[in-house]
Amino acid sequence: MKVVCVIPAYNEEHNILQVIRDVKPLVNEIVVVDDNSTDNTKNILRGEGVILLHHIINRGQGAALETGDKYAIDNGADIVIHFDADGQFNANDIKKLVEPIINDDYEIVLGSRMLGDRKAIPPIKRFFIFPLAHLANYVFWKARLTDPQCGLRAIKKDALTKIIIEQDKMAHTSEIIGKIFSNNLKYKEVPVNVIYKEFGQSFSGGFKILKDLVLAKFIN
Repeated sequence: MKVVCVIPAYNEEHNILQVIRDVKPLVNEIVVVDDNSTDNTKNILRGEGVILLHHIINRGQGAALETGDKYAIDNGADIVIHFDADGQFNANDIKKLVEPIINDDYEIVLGSRMLGDRKAIPPIKRFFIFPLAHLANYVFWKARLTDPQCGLRAIKKDALTKIIIEQDKMAHTSEIIGKIFSNNLKYKEVPVNVIYKEFGQSFSGGFKILKDLVLAKFIN
């Protein structure tokens, strides 16, 4: 099966090369979507043997993932991995994501930090941001997952055609979870560990995500 890793990138010149070199042995192809970076991200990837796509304006991580997903499906991907460019994910976890799809016919496999080393998760995420995200996922879709916001996932091609990302910014993670449940996709969570080089999503950012989800509900 052709496994394609989609990596959205914005101003990641200090991390992206190592991420690419860690991921490359584990997949068949890497698609990097440069979301109009203002640093050297795009240039340092030339000659690295990756597919490089470029947004002419900064649209957000959700939009970058959707651009990469479309390219991957159009170019023969059987499984698509979503992987961040900041170096916080462990490339070796890709194996754990792919195996349940190949061996047990799952349609989507989600990484869960809560099934991994919880001590590595900043307390404000565990005790404030995660509960808020859990609540949003349950209110909107009756979804119960151990990790409500992990961006490390593997998706089978047929399932990916049912998960069109419409949230350009960070609300895409909750949107994907919603579409898993609304489409009754066969899913599984597996433990993953994350190295927090920076704090990541702020508490105010969580409310922005919630606002985007509420607006989307009214619009639809």
